[in-house]
Amino acid sequence: MTGAAKHSGLITASVGLASFLYSVDWTIAAVALPHMQGTFSATQDQIGWVITSYIVASALAMPSSGWLSLRFGRKRLFMWAVTIFLIASVVCGSANSLEVEVLARIVQGMGGAFLIPLSHAIILDTYPPEEQAKAMALWGMAATLGSFVGPTVGGYVTEYLSWRYIFYINVPFGLLALAGAAVFLPETPHDAGRKLDWFGFLSLSLGIGSLQLMLDRGGQLDWFESWEIITEACLAVLGLYLFNVHSLTAKRPFLDPRLMTQRNFFLGLVFVFVYGFVTTPPMVLMPSFLDQVRGYPIDMIGLLQAPRGVGLFIAMMIGGRVTGRIDPRKLIAFGLLCLAWSSWEMSNWTADVGMWPLLWTNFLQGIGGGIIMVPIQVIAFPSLQPHMRTEATALFNLVRSIGASIGVSGALAMYVRTSSVMHAQLAEHISPFNRALQAQGHDGWGMATTQALAKMEREISLQSAVIGFTGDFWIFALIALAALPLLLFIGKTKPPAGADRAEAMVIAE
Repeated sequence: MTGAAKHSGLITASVGLASFLYSVDWTIAAVALPHMQGTFSATQDQIGWVITSYIVASALAMPSSGWLSLRFGRKRLFMWAVTIFLIASVVCGSANSLEVEVLARIVQGMGGAFLIPLSHAIILDTYPPEEQAKAMALWGMAATLGSFVGPTVGGYVTEYLSWRYIFYINVPFGLLALAGAAVFLPETPHDAGRKLDWFGFLSLSLGIGSLQLMLDRGGQLDWFESWEIITEACLAVLGLYLFNVHSLTAKRPFLDPRLMTQRNFFLGLVFVFVYGFVTTPPMVLMPSFLDQVRGYPIDMIGLLQAPRGVGLFIAMMIGGRVTGRIDPRKLIAFGLLCLAWSSWEMSNWTADVGMWPLLWTNFLQGIGGGIIMVPIQVIAFPSLQPHMRTEATALFNLVRSIGASIGVSGALAMYVRTSSVMHAQLAEHISPFNRALQAQGHDGWGMATTQALAKMEREISLQSAVIGFTGDFWIFALIALAALPLLLFIGKTKPPAGADRAEAMVIAE
């Protein structure tokens, strides 16, 4: 087949809508956690499981999408995934206890985990190679935009309706995506006798699950001062070691190790890891910065992050059109420079930063993140055989998820450590022997009254928080620049020949 599949636009819309819902639920619940905490009478540590359970369940389920797709068929698996996601969303919205909420989020994460890799593979098989860049840009906008608009939508819904509606709004859109998939999505051949490599699956699940738990809970438990974190770290190392050894020796391993021998695909994994590492943490840190440092209300916090989504939308539209005309390595370099520049500017912010710097740096980060995704996929996937695509897309998105998790956990740990150290160092200067504080000033600074001491404590906490945030932003800029030399290892990509295009399109009519 040399042209796009029948109803290709409707297929793209259906799978893009499902991917959007999954990515929205990564971040939409974050702004609602204080309200959910009050509903469930939970502690700060307990309510964090609403986010952690979703991430860990997604990471555990995502690698199995390749085997399940080959075993049952891609269309059938996609429709079951959407159905499970929607049912779990209803339960999440109606839950009256934290235990039910966390259990529903686990099921929601496991169902939604299949949507991204399946949608990714569906797009690749729906369009011929010369149209894949544009199609991946359209789908990628939906798959990625959700995590950017999640805080904005979540803030408004929580403020003016209820936190329960952040889950209920999945239902009408999910039903629309399900109907589109049922009518327009073609089925792929499936092997009913294909067996699962249980040892590989369980060892990978142990390694990834333990790693995710360690990263998500490390900051709360003071990392390796906690026996839980030490245990999870040991289990992660053991699970990943057993998985790697087994994959190299088994006849039919859970994930084909030959994927890693494809140089461009391996480098694509490296870049998508960096992408997750430098683009996701700012989305997590910015709401806290805007709240703690600038004091904006929840609806304004969501609105101020909208430029990131606008930049992402524009960049992915442009990236889809120019990827076939411009060397993808140049586009990746441009995106990394945008991310580095915006992060470096953010590292120079003060507690009095104005609204304009907040807007344009978020917009530039959206441009950098959006322009990168399509060329990374164009570099990574054309060299793979069609039967390897679902497995490859699962691994691709798993690596991005791990990069995001490590980035978020590392950023939060660095913020806590830096702000605590700076608070202690700044507090050392608050002393009766400091001449500047020996007399009560006309502006309220001094040590003569309790109010003056409280004012200084607030200022020290504020400045310590600013230093913690800006230190993280500086690290993101450094990592984005450090990834640039890796582009030298990517060979120049060539458009596929006509015979390769026909071979690349495997769709069961």
